[in-house]
This record gives sequence, C-alpha cells and structure tokens, in this order.
Amino acid sequence: MKIELIGGCTKDELEKRIQYVAAAGKLSRFPGNVIEVLESCNDYESNLKLIKRIIKMGHKSIIEHDFLVFALCDVTPIIEQTLIGYRLTSFTIKSRREVDFRNAGFYVPEFRNKNNEKHSKNEQLQKEYKEHMKMLFNTYANIVDKGVNKEDARFILPYCFHSNIIMGVNGRELEKIILALKYSKLSNIPDLKELGNKLYDIVKESVPYLIPNIDSQKEDLSSGFEYLEGLEKKPEIKILDKTKMISYTTNSDDVVLESNIMYHYQCSKETAKNILNNISKKDKNAKEKIMNDIMHKEERRELEQVSFTFQIPISLSILTHLTRHRMHSLLVPEFLPMWNQENYITPEAIKTNANDIYEEAVKKNIEIVNKFKDLDVNEGDLIYFYLGNQMLNVITTMNARNIQWICKLRCCNKAQWQIRYIAKDIVKQVSEVAPLIGKHLGPTCITDRYCGEGKECCGLINKLLEADKKQN
Repeated sequence: MKIELIGGCTKDELEKRIQYVAAAGKLSRFPGNVIEVLESCNDYESNLKLIKRIIKMGHKSIIEHDFLVFALCDVTPIIEQTLIGYRLTSFTIKSRREVDFRNAGFYVPEFRNKNNEKHSKNEQLQKEYKEHMKMLFNTYANIVDKGVNKEDARFILPYCFHSNIIMGVNGRELEKIILALKYSKLSNIPDLKELGNKLYDIVKESVPYLIPNIDSQKEDLSSGFEYLEGLEKKPEIKILDKTKMISYTTNSDDVVLESNIMYHYQCSKETAKNILNNISKKDKNAKEKIMNDIMHKEERRELEQVSFTFQIPISLSILTHLTRHRMHSLLVPEFLPMWNQENYITPEAIKTNANDIYEEAVKKNIEIVNKFKDLDVNEGDLIYFYLGNQMLNVITTMNARNIQWICKLRCCNKAQWQIRYIAKDIVKQVSEVAPLIGKHLGPTCITDRYCGEGKECCGLINKLLEADKKQN
C-alpha cells in the first residue's frame, strides 16, 4: 500500500494549519475578535506548544479545525470498511459497479502462527495463497466475460483486492483512527496495523501535536466480549432471510405530528395532543397534510424524534452502501473471529450465466481456508480469504429523517439490487407501523415526482408524470 498526504503538507501549509488550530484554542480566553486572535498566533513553535498544552487538558475540539486529505493507494476493502465506520471522515472510493477489477492486484500478508510469530511455512503458504487468489481473479474475469455485469461479478472477489480511496479527515478523528489501528484489537489484522504505522509516520511530520498523546497509549487487544463469552457459548451463525424490524417508537406518526405542534407553539405535549385532535375533527385529512409539510421541509427535525431498529442480512460487497450513511447507529460484526464462510449469496445473473465456475471457486476458497486453519495460521491473516458474497447480519437504528434519505437513494431502480431490496423492506415495515411517514418513503420519482439521474434515468419518472396527466 502507499499512503500520501495530498493537502496541507508543505511548510507554509503546515504552519497555516497550526496557526488556525492555535487560534481556536486561544480564542475563548483572550481579548480581541477572531481576526485579531488569529493574527496574534504568528509563531509556529509557540502555536505548537499552546496546542499540545490544550489537548493534554482534554480540550480536543480545537483540532477539529485541522483538516487533512490523504490518498490511499492499493489498500484492501478491509481497510475501506474499517475507515468508513469513522463517521466524521469523508471518502471517495473506486466503484466496483463501474470498474473492471480483474487486474486490480491484491494484498499478500506475511503469514503468522497462533502465537503471532512468523509461520514456519510462510513462504509455502504465500505461494499457495497467491495461486489461489489468481484463480479467484480469473474466475471474476470469466464471469464478466460470460456477460455478467461487474456489479454481480464482484461477489467472487476476495477481500484482499486493491482498492483506492481519497480520505478527508480532521485532526481529532485522525488521532482516533491511528490509536485504533496501532493499539487496539484491529492491530491483529496486518494491513490495518500497517496503515496505522504509515499514518503515524506522516503525522510525525505534518500533524506533530498529535504525537505525544499517541505515544502515551498502551496496547489493548481485548475484544470487549470476554465476560459474555465466559458465560455463554457462541451459537451457530444463522443469516436472516430478510430485513426485520425489531423495535420502533410507538405511535410514530403522532409523535412526529405532536412534536411539530409542540415546538411551533411552545406548548406541552398534552396541549399539542389536544390541538392535533381538534384540527383532525375539523379536517379528516389534517394529519396527512401536516405530515406532508414536515416531509418536505428543509430541516425536518420532527422526523428525528422517532426511531426504528432493524436487523439486516447483507453481503460484504454491499456493506459499504449501508455504512456510508453516517447518521444511523450501525453495528457491524468484527472481522474476527472468522465468520461461517458457508453463509454466502449467489446473484441471479451468476446463477443463470456462470454458476458452475462460481460455485467451484467458492468451494475451493472454503477448502483452502480450512487447510490454513489446520496449519494453525493466525486468524488475522485468514480474513483476506473472505469473498464479497459473504453474508452477515448487521443491526442499525435510524430516525425517520435518515430513513427518508436512505430510501430516496436506495429504493431507486438504479441502486444496486441487494441494497434496493433492503430499502424496500424498510419502507414496507415502517409503513405498517407508521403509515403517514411510510407514505413519503421511496425514490424521489414516486415521492416527489423528481429524478436527478438525467440522461441515465431508468424511465419510471416519465411514466409516472404521464399517468398524472391522464388522471388530471
């Protein structure tokens, strides 16, 4: 992998960045307006000392004013999924839906044993690993050549393939990332630890105020589940058939409507409830009309007053489609311990056009994983055998505003099919318990008679508008 800081790294840029952070730290306790305080922070060494002193006291919000942009070249999707989990970062990632990955290349770990030492058969294991990965990439190429689109062919790609990312991150989040990659349980995964070390080296030169706190940390490899596992044996992993709502805010529609009245009139909940009952007697469609107004407001904070919790079966290939929506509380199983690789999905296009070579490749992958396990290879090195078709159950809680946003994008016919099915299941289940909210969930062509896809539109919007004309 190659990691480069592509912004804010020249001497002048570094000094300016440090000046802004120092000014943020100085502003609350010094006289003068913000411009005067900024101009007073004109000495690099003094600024650096001030920043270190302030963050040592625990006041780290000032380093959120330092923003850096990194180019992450030839990193694995293991890194990709891990980093996307940090919500205050910004990413652009090469699309597996649009780009042919047959020649992308892949990561090769130095294999370790259970004691975290170099495996005695490392060279032999690496040779067999490389041959196997080439087979998987050739299978991917054969599937594409058989007419299966790249979107579906990627389900056979191993999770060691090279991805490329542009990442923007502030100083505070960067510190969290480095600490986790270098010192937590994540450090048992080779390329994550390598990334942590490379980011640390860059930080030494370009974000020096972070170094004292990073250096003071100690390694903590605990999983956080030791107590639980000591009391209860882990059950067999069973993947859900489809998305399942497991809890929700009772009377969600009325909660949203009453909150709208409460904050607008600054009244109590009881008063708001009475008002809602009164206007509903005057107009039987009052609730629907108010909800329509809420759903089309700019802020729509009322929708954030209710939440829905789902357990969702999803593949590794599509997991980032869900993770990248930052404003929901997503619980994703950790890569370790290894999941059951028999839990995989086969896209319909592959079943129709390339099922034999796909199933043969999946079977060989499971066999070699079991072989490496029998040779006591460290589990942290086996995760690169995960395939994109690997299924897992995730849990998330979303407020209604976030659900509306996700469904606008993911219910679209242009969305990837698995995430589209998930989004449609969410719409269906929310509609059953909150019909007024549910009425406004879905792609924009249906909810707002608008499509932003331009020439790449699926054509549904034109049919809907034509149908509207005939009705009117």
